[in-house]
Amino acid sequence: MRATHFLAAICLILAIPPVQSAEVQLAKIELKSSPEALRRGVETVTTVCMGCHNLKYLKYGDLAMLGYTPGEIDVKRQNHELTDPMLGQMPADAAMQAFGKVPPDLSLITKAREGGPRYVYSLVTGFYLNEKGEVDNRIFHGIKMPDILGFSGVTDPAQRTTLENQVKDVALFLEWASDPRAAERKMLGYYVIGYLVVLSTLFYLMKRRIWGQLDKR
Repeated sequence: MRATHFLAAICLILAIPPVQSAEVQLAKIELKSSPEALRRGVETVTTVCMGCHNLKYLKYGDLAMLGYTPGEIDVKRQNHELTDPMLGQMPADAAMQAFGKVPPDLSLITKAREGGPRYVYSLVTGFYLNEKGEVDNRIFHGIKMPDILGFSGVTDPAQRTTLENQVKDVALFLEWASDPRAAERKMLGYYVIGYLVVLSTLFYLMKRRIWGQLDKR
């Protein structure tokens, strides 16, 4: 992760209030990433979440790493440049008026919250109707974020399962967005380790040959 991303993650950790209840349990789910899941996550985030939230540490051009063609990226970026950050549609002043605070940037949200993508999943799926008939959230009571996907009103199990799978894709994409080059860096690490193993083996064989010749004298 670049230094700017690391500093931004620290700022998010300090800026976002902690979960209000120590007894809150995140959902125990298995998240399996795939190119298809990540692309589905992109679609939900860009069409739903970015109505309010920013992805300021992710650039439109970064979507090419997920297999988006130049034409598909053009549809996403519209009048923006490829190097522009992916910013939400709601201005900060309008967000303050609507919610009393600016919605947090989502670029590093999985780094800023314990549980990472599981936190995102648990928060979005945690909306319910309390005893007063008001919408609340099991993870963050009194949250200003609206129940944008309507979990509090879902009664059909099949529909809820569909929405939960949609949120899993969102969580996976946001995890990817927090470090888009993680897979590339991991692969580079394998090459470096392999190089060091080969180099160490050559040095060892060279050492044995040299010491073997000295022992014969």
